[in-house]
Amino acid sequence: MHNKSTNLLLNIGHALDHMFLLIFATAVTTIAKDFGVERWEDLMPYSVAAFFFFGLGSMPAGRLGDLWGRRQMMIVFFVGIGLASILVATTNSPMQLALALAILGCAASIYHPVGIPMLVQGAERPGWTIGVNGLAGNLGLAVAAAVTGLFIKYFGWRMAFVIPGVISILCGVVFALCAPSEATAPAKKKAATGQHDGISIPKLLMIMTIAATSGSMLFNFSTSSNFELLTNKFSEISQDPALIGAFLAGVYVLASLTQLLIGHLLDKVALKTLYRSVIVVQFIALVLANNTEGWMFYLAQLLFMAAIFGAIPFTDVMVVRFVDDAMRSRVSGMRLAVSLGASSLAVWLIGPIVKAAGFTTLIWVMAATSCMTFAVVSLLPSAQKKASK
Repeated sequence: MHNKSTNLLLNIGHALDHMFLLIFATAVTTIAKDFGVERWEDLMPYSVAAFFFFGLGSMPAGRLGDLWGRRQMMIVFFVGIGLASILVATTNSPMQLALALAILGCAASIYHPVGIPMLVQGAERPGWTIGVNGLAGNLGLAVAAAVTGLFIKYFGWRMAFVIPGVISILCGVVFALCAPSEATAPAKKKAATGQHDGISIPKLLMIMTIAATSGSMLFNFSTSSNFELLTNKFSEISQDPALIGAFLAGVYVLASLTQLLIGHLLDKVALKTLYRSVIVVQFIALVLANNTEGWMFYLAQLLFMAAIFGAIPFTDVMVVRFVDDAMRSRVSGMRLAVSLGASSLAVWLIGPIVKAAGFTTLIWVMAATSCMTFAVVSLLPSAQKKASK
């Protein structure tokens, strides 16, 4: 177990990780105007590199976390993502922006394969620990939506990248001072292998990777389009970016609380049953969202985001239950490299889909993605045992 300061900073790191990746999506309309791009949809594809490298970088990050040390990699994360965010604020063209966002994505890729395995080391209630961590990450989305909207209105989009960047660098300094040094790198421990409850590790990795890929696509489709989607569906607030940001922040805060409930239930209820139930709620809420406007859409958006956020902890809990700590960062890195790299396609598709067919088609694509997740999760065994801590 780590000290409370280290655990707090690890949770703050998750919030920062998700916040940085959403700032662009919240500010895209304003940035497009500043760069002379006619439509925000035409600028969205320039952010795909951030999400691609967010996934691709997970593999080397996970390997370094196990072989070099998770504490050292988390210091690199805090400082690296802070500097990258400040770099984004200095760009003046779409291509410069794409390159800077790619660097930000590389830095952001460190957190999930390193920070979460570090957090759950020795945790007595891993489901709850991951639920709290997931809540922190999604509160980062809420902060991005609210703060970015305010900065756009009063100070311009560049400050929305600069100030969080400085804060992240300061967190890195505090983490270096607070986090205890590791006695040995995780990879030097002897890892357990074999089968668990009749499912082999390769099959488990296949299920986790496909489920995480479809889940990540749904996450990217929703979080990267929610600001513009809410603007389109809720005409009463569509003219005020700060108000839209505040309403969207409310969705993220309330929806994030689902992760605490899921984290609690994961330590008590069969993973497969709980996971499939959450996915069913995703599908129903997305269908409702496609047939509503105004306040009714807002409620549907809250429901489908609660279900999307609620699905996030499951693959991390699978890693904790089935994979020994000595290799969790590498396993997480491999799974994330494939799932997040592939799901970066969702960010690229948002602009073309909305431009060609509107938000209705986008939501149907999201519903189909939810069905894909349900199908692969059905391959899991009905009961699971825990791996060694």
